[in-house]
Amino acid sequence: MKKLLNFQFNELKQAINKPVLVFIHGLFGDMNNLGIIARAFSDDYSILRMDLRNHGLSFHSEDMNYDLMAKDVVDVIHSLGIHEVILVGHSMGGKSAMVCAANYPKFVKGLVVIDIAPVAYGEHGHDDVFNGLFAVKNAQPHTRQEAKPILSQHIRDESVQQFMLKSFDASSNDYFRFNLTALKRNYPHLMGWESRHIKQPCLFIKGGNSSYILPEYTNRILSQCPQATSFTINGSGHWVHAEKPQFVIRAITHFLDRINSSDESK
Repeated sequence: MKKLLNFQFNELKQAINKPVLVFIHGLFGDMNNLGIIARAFSDDYSILRMDLRNHGLSFHSEDMNYDLMAKDVVDVIHSLGIHEVILVGHSMGGKSAMVCAANYPKFVKGLVVIDIAPVAYGEHGHDDVFNGLFAVKNAQPHTRQEAKPILSQHIRDESVQQFMLKSFDASSNDYFRFNLTALKRNYPHLMGWESRHIKQPCLFIKGGNSSYILPEYTNRILSQCPQATSFTINGSGHWVHAEKPQFVIRAITHFLDRINSSDESK
């Protein structure tokens, strides 16, 4: 029997002629991470949120790469009888969305990629995070309160500590709901990238203080996503959707309006 991701689908009957909005979280996250953004569109669109493999309440697997994650997402879409979606993905979720659009173009009408580029990144960007998470696993604390000082020895940023602690689960083998062992093993795949061709309209939203989308990536973005546009939100970092949600919502709204107006003009 095919394994499906854990998901939540809020179908809006009056949005039957509109594409479903699918929200895909980033590394170490779950379906709740983009909840504020998703709720802003729930009056006008059907909303599908999901936990990627090895995250949240979805199945655990030793294998993890973008082709597999894209197929997981499309399997859920297909199982629900959905024919057309617009994908909204943050970080790792943004890369998953891009691979969905490239591999399964008939399902994907457009995509919003939040603070990630279609490029390979270094393989040591989360060393402090992994060190802290494995330190918690090895210490076997019983509560988030016991886990926090252990994390803080490796992760200085309070907001990152709190983000990781949201997934703390003392009943799990890895002490977090995400599959820590598999994420570490497959980390090179998650930070890597194979060039794709994405023909759909694509909006890249960049956090102004983030280094995930740099000016020197422009040619690589446009060569893979010729219909790409971009929007920078100043004064925000990599978690721009959490830091300045209203600006992200506004940018996505303009993008959706542009796609909808393009349909009406046909």
